[in-house]
Amino acid sequence: MQKIIRGFYNLPKNPTGCVATIGNFDGVHLGHQAVLNQLAMKGDTLGLPAIVITFEQQANEFFDPEKAPARLSRFREKIETLRSYAVQELCVLRFNQKLAQMSAKDFIQQLIVDGLNVKYLVVGDDFKFGKDRQGDFAMLQQAGKEYGFQVVNMHTFSVDKIRVSSTRIRQALEAGDLMLAEKLLGRPYRMSGRVAHGDKRGRTMGFPTANIHLHRKKVPLSGVYAVQLFGVEGEPIQGVANVGVRPTIGADKALLEVHLFDFDQDIYGKHVQVYFLHKLRDEQKFSDLDALIKQIKLDSEQAKLYFETE
Repeated sequence: MQKIIRGFYNLPKNPTGCVATIGNFDGVHLGHQAVLNQLAMKGDTLGLPAIVITFEQQANEFFDPEKAPARLSRFREKIETLRSYAVQELCVLRFNQKLAQMSAKDFIQQLIVDGLNVKYLVVGDDFKFGKDRQGDFAMLQQAGKEYGFQVVNMHTFSVDKIRVSSTRIRQALEAGDLMLAEKLLGRPYRMSGRVAHGDKRGRTMGFPTANIHLHRKKVPLSGVYAVQLFGVEGEPIQGVANVGVRPTIGADKALLEVHLFDFDQDIYGKHVQVYFLHKLRDEQKFSDLDALIKQIKLDSEQAKLYFETE
């Protein structure tokens, strides 16, 4: 991906046009990947750049932030994943009151026609847009006939007869079914972030941890996991991770803590990726620190056993 376009005012003058798709692309799962590949192939055929149009924040986070589901990927993580595909540009629209009040007709005119000069557009047949969700697939098709761009359906993508969707992946993660999540994502579920200084409790307990602030209001999974860490010398490094609020300590926001096996590098400030491979248990509150230390030892043994048998 060569360029990120932020907002309507920064839309480029594109006389030759482009091919585009619109969506949240949360998680960039196998269904999304199929669309990106389809878009890239069409772009090659037409000799036009491929552009992904997405929103920040997402619409459901704007309208009902308390009920909006946890994201599979933060904005930075989404960008990192999209860079792996043949997408020339990412157009990021800020979802705010102005966008929420924009009519469907103006959305088409300002973004698809005048803004990006789209020649080929891929969207889901249930895609809604514009004030009060007035715009739909049929409206886009009609506009395409009027302005000369093709609109095609983002077909449902299934794996083993299971529809691939961000919602289904969230359900799998919540249930601790990391194998299903990996199958639908096309890769193990991962979180990324920068290693920060923590309260050093893990070190005093004999289990030093890499502390990664998640910068999320909600997380799609919690508990203790066997993980691999990427982004440091010698990667992947095996370890055990806790995602949650650490009820025994009494923390107030979710944190990702990773204890790495046989590892003593200074990685503060490193931007790392943590791949979740196997859930060991749910997060729980212990009566005292001794009970917590005993459980951490057991978690580490179980994680090592998992890696030995894989």
